[in-house]
Amino acid sequence: MRILILTPQLPYPPHQGTSLRNYHIIRGLAQNHEVTLLSFVEPEQDTDAETLRPLTSLCHHIERVAAPQRTNFTRLRQLLFSRLPDMAHRLYTPMFDIRLRQLLQQNQFDVVQVEGIELARYLTVIKKHSPDSRLIFDNHNAETELQRRNLETDRANPKRWLAAFYSRIQVGRLARFERWALETADATTAVSDTDRDHLQKLAPNATITTIPNCIDATAYADDEDKEAIPFDLMFSGKMDYRPNIDAVLWFAEAVWPRIKAKRPQTTWAIVGQKPHDRLTHLGEMEGVTLTGWVESIRPYLRGASLFIMPFRIGSGTRLKLIEAMAAGKAIVSTPVGAEGFPVTHEQEVWLAETEEEMATAVLTLLDDPLTKTRLGQQARQFAQQYDWRVVIPAFEKLYDEGRRTNDR
Repeated sequence: MRILILTPQLPYPPHQGTSLRNYHIIRGLAQNHEVTLLSFVEPEQDTDAETLRPLTSLCHHIERVAAPQRTNFTRLRQLLFSRLPDMAHRLYTPMFDIRLRQLLQQNQFDVVQVEGIELARYLTVIKKHSPDSRLIFDNHNAETELQRRNLETDRANPKRWLAAFYSRIQVGRLARFERWALETADATTAVSDTDRDHLQKLAPNATITTIPNCIDATAYADDEDKEAIPFDLMFSGKMDYRPNIDAVLWFAEAVWPRIKAKRPQTTWAIVGQKPHDRLTHLGEMEGVTLTGWVESIRPYLRGASLFIMPFRIGSGTRLKLIEAMAAGKAIVSTPVGAEGFPVTHEQEVWLAETEEEMATAVLTLLDDPLTKTRLGQQARQFAQQYDWRVVIPAFEKLYDEGRRTNDR
């Protein structure tokens, strides 16, 4: 098949969740199909030809458009005078619209796949200019539900009431917009059954299929003899993303003091690009390292004793969890952090909900290498079902269903 994929940023190097998912989707589909990529490029992304070779070698053709940069004034104007949610404005630009129209007019694609809600406004263009293409909306999160959880968390904290007010506005707008996207696409993919159920309630008549996140699970198993950067605890993620910010702040304020009181030598690495200003003080805490951007998280994964997932808000499923599992790490997670994965407490992960439970779990596992090793081994086995070689046939099946429907 000839497949056009739209992505919010170049999915290589795959340094964060969205890029990881998109790169391995392209990698898998390119084995049997002709893939064209239309992607935004963020200002700091490396577009050197040699750097991008692993991506360009997979794609028949790549079109790139600079990501729009909005001023605070523009965002305020859109907040006040538009009925669309902020996410619908974030990556909408006439240049991307033009490039998309040109690709659709010059080629006949069997499938057009839109990666994420930030690109959903382009569904209309695809419907108009390529009506015979199978239109897939790959919804990485149940965005309305995620915003609702943000609202609930922020309104409980007076210091975050302004953010709660913003979320209250966005929840209603996102519900309308996400419902429209679900109903406009021929089919939608969700990353977990939990997300699928949230989305189905929003749009009961939409066709929604669960296709989980995927990585190259075998690559992490081959890493064991390479460089390792040792820390007791590790968290990774894009550190300007709201659920990640909330997770590390909660852990630092509610859990970390309990751990340090009983095990003062404990160390913790917070690994990820674009640390928000709200996190600056964490790097000044004893034992805590705030890395900022790193070329690869894998040396930190190899060196980490435990991987922590202290999430209170979020949606979708977290690729960082699959990465840590594939690396054979013992994981301590809140139920929200492991949401969407069919895990069992004390088998693939150690689940802890309160600050006291999480501190106890961390301290117990740091002092119990046998249990820690067992958890890591079971996690690695669990991660194999999320390898791209296992997951990609589900996309191909979804494409074929549309082809069979058209043939009838």
